[in-house]
Amino acid sequence: MEGEASPIETLPSGILGEQGLFAASIEGFKPRKPQMEMADAVAEAFEQYTTLVAEAGTGTGKTYAYLLPALLSGKRIIISTGTKNLQDQLYHRDLPVVRDLLEQGSVTALLKGRSNYLCLHRLELTEDQGRFYSRRESAKFTKIRRWASETDTGDIAEMSGVEEGDLLWPRVTSTADNCLGQECSEWDRCHVVNARRRAQEADLVVVNHHLFFADMALKEEGFGELLPGANAVVFDEAHQLAEVATSFFGERISHRQLLEWADDTQAEYLSDAPDYKPLQEGIDQLKKGVADFRLALDGPLGRYTWQQLTGRSGIGGATEVLTTAINTLTTLLQGVAERGKGLSACAERGAQLLDRYHRLTITAPPGQIHWAEIHKSGFSIHHTPLEIRDTFQGYMEGRKCGWLFTSATLTVDGQFDHFLQEFGIEEATTARWDSPFDFQKQALFFHPTGLPQPNAPEYGEKMMEKMVPVIEASQGRTFMLFTSHKALRAAAEYLRDGAVEFPLLVQGESPRSQLLERFRQLGNAVLLGASSFWEGVDVRGEALSCVIIDKFPFASPGDPVLQARIQALNSSGRNAFMELQLPRAVIALRQGAGRLIRSVEDRGVFVVCDPRLLKKGYGHTFLNSLPDMARSREVTAVEQFFAVAEERVEELTEVSQ
Repeated sequence: MEGEASPIETLPSGILGEQGLFAASIEGFKPRKPQMEMADAVAEAFEQYTTLVAEAGTGTGKTYAYLLPALLSGKRIIISTGTKNLQDQLYHRDLPVVRDLLEQGSVTALLKGRSNYLCLHRLELTEDQGRFYSRRESAKFTKIRRWASETDTGDIAEMSGVEEGDLLWPRVTSTADNCLGQECSEWDRCHVVNARRRAQEADLVVVNHHLFFADMALKEEGFGELLPGANAVVFDEAHQLAEVATSFFGERISHRQLLEWADDTQAEYLSDAPDYKPLQEGIDQLKKGVADFRLALDGPLGRYTWQQLTGRSGIGGATEVLTTAINTLTTLLQGVAERGKGLSACAERGAQLLDRYHRLTITAPPGQIHWAEIHKSGFSIHHTPLEIRDTFQGYMEGRKCGWLFTSATLTVDGQFDHFLQEFGIEEATTARWDSPFDFQKQALFFHPTGLPQPNAPEYGEKMMEKMVPVIEASQGRTFMLFTSHKALRAAAEYLRDGAVEFPLLVQGESPRSQLLERFRQLGNAVLLGASSFWEGVDVRGEALSCVIIDKFPFASPGDPVLQARIQALNSSGRNAFMELQLPRAVIALRQGAGRLIRSVEDRGVFVVCDPRLLKKGYGHTFLNSLPDMARSREVTAVEQFFAVAEERVEELTEVSQ
């Protein structure tokens, strides 16, 4: 009909189709049916203010599938990603492509948590103190100082030459505890304030899950907000949501928070009250109280219920001593608060820490798990909610909004039940789009024979014996993913004993980013990793041709948080293993498997060593949740798979010559 717009002009699928703008403008872009279908489904959810829970396999192109309808919707959008790295990638790489193609004037903003931005006040304070522990640290500060005069955003991710995890950054960034707020002399130039202002004025804001739930927690408590209101919310990497959310609806205190308060008090004392010697004595008393409390927590490192710890001798006395130290320093600060804004802020902070410490060292409120973690040099004490279902459900119901929850791994055995129940999502459209990769041709699933049960003392060594031929067949080029650091260290020792001749990279011996870069460069390395390597790692090409999983990634049943949730579910007549432990392990395994095939050209072998795969009834749930790969239990099949791959490479090389 004359004057009627074509589907290409009105539907996201048209723009992503063969005759669409993306195919015409982006070199190498290939229309994908799953991507087109997902884009239309997202557009409908936004338009109708409904909820879409979408699993989109690796290679589907889910980022464009939600960015396009988001920008076309004309609504205010919040997009939340799993990590800051993904946040930067989305904002600086993917979003500009879509926005430029549409020639749209949407205002966009990137917003991170406070500690990701340079604090001009603390920068000056650190410079005035001049306390650097080495020439190297002093040189790093000089670089930061120079960058501070050049940056518009203050986002520390922009800064090269000083890694994000460097111990210098906490001294020149702020937290909610040590920020002076509007009392700060640098308020008008504050990078955090400016970033939040840009976010409030934007049509589309890119955040991360931690910031989203921090904002949600503030709103729940009536203390304001960090994020603007929105008509639609996108959660990418939504499988991470539950773990992140629970940390923001509880409460915690740590040795680091107390020591940072002491250090900040020291800086303000030297600046504004150097003559008041009792303040120095109070600072020293607090530091000793923190150290003595940690000594009282004698025993193996790890997580414990608070009840387990309070049964130890000396804990009661150490708790009282630390309470007195916090109270004493707070009182001293209140006596000199009028001498400077920084001292006043430290006094207020002390009162808040004292109140929090008191709450966390008595009985937890109903519905909260009371636990603590002992670190090598410190501790943390927590109240964590048993579940976030009701809180999140109430949050969604109170807003007229379109919702998208998406990830490559949301289902267990093809079902969304676990995810929906965890968040209390009762009315939602669910959809799955499998990866377009041909796993039957590109991958082989190998499950070795003859291994003992995973809890057997000899399991680790027997498993490594079985894996050496696999590593040899893949010519290195292997990720070995472990469920514990103990197993990882044992495997490293085994391989270093001359089991293989390939370069060995071990988590913990270098920063994660350096290990990955080295792995890509070497092209024949074996990398041993634990939890942080199971997801969020993208190594394309032949450098990664084999992924080995040592055991099913069940969370430790001794973890106090998991323990409490298991008990609560079982006590209510439900099955904690089937509803909680198994689904989480399946999703973790799927994430590990997702490291292998990252493009249509990739080929590789995926190995699950755990004999429970075929010996336990729940093994089929793991198996059915994995991509449809060819399967074998014979190592000769692995050798043949890689032999064929090498022949193919040689043929291609001959053709190119």
